[in-house]
Amino acid sequence: MERNTRQRSAIRDAISLAARPLLPQEVLEAARHDVPGLGIATVYRNLKVLVEEGELQQVNLPGENPRFELVGQQHHHHFQCRHCQRVFDVHACPGDLSRLAPQGFTVEDHDLTLYGRCVDCVAPADKPARRKASDPGGHTHTGTHTPRHRS
Repeated sequence: MERNTRQRSAIRDAISLAARPLLPQEVLEAARHDVPGLGIATVYRNLKVLVEEGELQQVNLPGENPRFELVGQQHHHHFQCRHCQRVFDVHACPGDLSRLAPQGFTVEDHDLTLYGRCVDCVAPADKPARRKASDPGGHTHTGTHTPRHRS
């Protein structure tokens, strides 16, 4: 078992606090708040160790680089914003999809990814204005995340 370093703790905390799957670069940016000198090679090395130790799992979307989320969450799916590319957890599932498989096939697992625009990227005409005094452009980026599980 690897030792728990300040860098590893910052990486784990960044993913936990984001509450959504993060790309390594997003992990780096968030973890640098706790460890300013953190480098991308250290992030990759620690992500690998945390996956091997069973604390993190990869979220693989077609044509995308892997993202990372905490292990141990209930079965869930994902939503990817086509505007900002962030990925969020979806805590709902359509259930048994075996009826969609060809006759005679057995479904053992499924992943579902929804695509569209997140609440922060919905066109201004499609939503009421949300402005903060500290952000004259009205842009807020808050994300929630829940890890995926297989069914």
